[in-house]
Amino acid sequence: MSFTQSAFRNRRNFLKSIQYGLGTTAATAMMLGDGLLANDSNSRTGALASTHHPAKARRVVQIVLTGGFSQVDSFDYKPELAKLHGKTLNESLGREESPDVFFGKVGRIRQSDFDFSQHGESGLWISKLFPHLATVADELTIINSMFAETSNHTPATFQENTGFRLNGFPVMGSWASYGLGSETRDLPSYVVFPDARSLPAGGSINWTNGFLPAQHQGVVMRSSGVAIDDLAIPQGISRTQEEATRKLLNRLNENLNSRQGADNDLTARVKSYELAARMQRVVPEITDLGKESQTIHELYGVGNGEANDFARSCLLTRRLLEHGVRFVQLFSGGAFQSPRVNWDGHEDCKKNHLREAARIDQPITGFIKDLRQRGMLEDTVILFTSEFGRTPFAESAADTVGPGRDHNQNGFSVWVAGGAFKGGMNYGNTDRVGYSAVENRVHWNDFHATILYALGIDHRRLTYYHNGIKRRLTNVSGHVIKDILS
Repeated sequence: MSFTQSAFRNRRNFLKSIQYGLGTTAATAMMLGDGLLANDSNSRTGALASTHHPAKARRVVQIVLTGGFSQVDSFDYKPELAKLHGKTLNESLGREESPDVFFGKVGRIRQSDFDFSQHGESGLWISKLFPHLATVADELTIINSMFAETSNHTPATFQENTGFRLNGFPVMGSWASYGLGSETRDLPSYVVFPDARSLPAGGSINWTNGFLPAQHQGVVMRSSGVAIDDLAIPQGISRTQEEATRKLLNRLNENLNSRQGADNDLTARVKSYELAARMQRVVPEITDLGKESQTIHELYGVGNGEANDFARSCLLTRRLLEHGVRFVQLFSGGAFQSPRVNWDGHEDCKKNHLREAARIDQPITGFIKDLRQRGMLEDTVILFTSEFGRTPFAESAADTVGPGRDHNQNGFSVWVAGGAFKGGMNYGNTDRVGYSAVENRVHWNDFHATILYALGIDHRRLTYYHNGIKRRLTNVSGHVIKDILS
């Protein structure tokens, strides 16, 4: 008998054994609904017996700005842009350049829409777009020399998260979960907060486990309303009934295993429901923000207009970290629609960025300050990323300076913060107008390798055998940026 036939018989016999007496329970409905198809183990330990080297951090929070935010309007100060305003790109660079832009409109150089100034003891240049973040400048390590391989949103976002432009590959959060596991039995190791307005381009692919075991996919949470779908006990089923059902299922499963041998699919599914049951107890406690002081609410911006949604997500993130969650991802920006609900500033970059920055500036700053005062920042890595940047020239007719900026994968900025990094420094440079990375260029493979290194992982040694290949997050490249590590 083949494995497939055996697995089918096991499932068939199991379902036959429980159809009487349990057919109306929620657990049976879930078991029938997913068909016991998962092929994962729900072990709460990672694939690595120990880290490859001493870890500088235990957990990661990634803030993803969907749509591509403008580096020349935020963290990459280019004073010459004001002098070159209205010039062509080739006049500005002193060389012939054929810009690879998404919509093919190459207007004149546009100066930054926001004044820059120096902040903190480090003197980092940060624009007025992020006045709150400027107050924690000494915590930031700004990488101004990122580059990507595409200016198309969806594959660029895939590469930002997985290292690959095609879908189907595990994201960084899944790799961290796979390698290190979770620090808690009561919560998933990887949690995702999508933008309250809509999902990003590609939807749930942005937190997929790919070919890794399914337990390592991101679990979606919301900052308001129902925190996690399908977690609560269905109406009409008491907790006593639910617990009795799970105990009976466990006994039936043990009996099945004793008679026919262990069924990995069945065992994994039962364990997943055991985790869900534990989450039923802890999630309401974690999501009760009323337990936080008014001072903390004000620090994050909870209740503060447009910032409220993201503020609640940031505060919930801190509470999840306290309870042992390994990797949390927060999305700023949703789907590409009209009107825009992300950082895709084609029509009017200033107006677009002012709106989006107002949603996240105070919450992120409050989050950093809160972690610092609790002693958590020293072992937490915070990432602030976008799939690409924007052009220093306008997206307009060749002889005009329009208000919008097009996509730019050639050079853009991200930043990292936390105890694993030096803080208060810039790394790398773009050219004089902020168009192309020219010094200490950083690819996503390098970025991912560096984050894994901070977690104690050698990116070359965290692999998973799939379709005849030992796959890894960084494919066959990637270099750790040791100059920015503390």
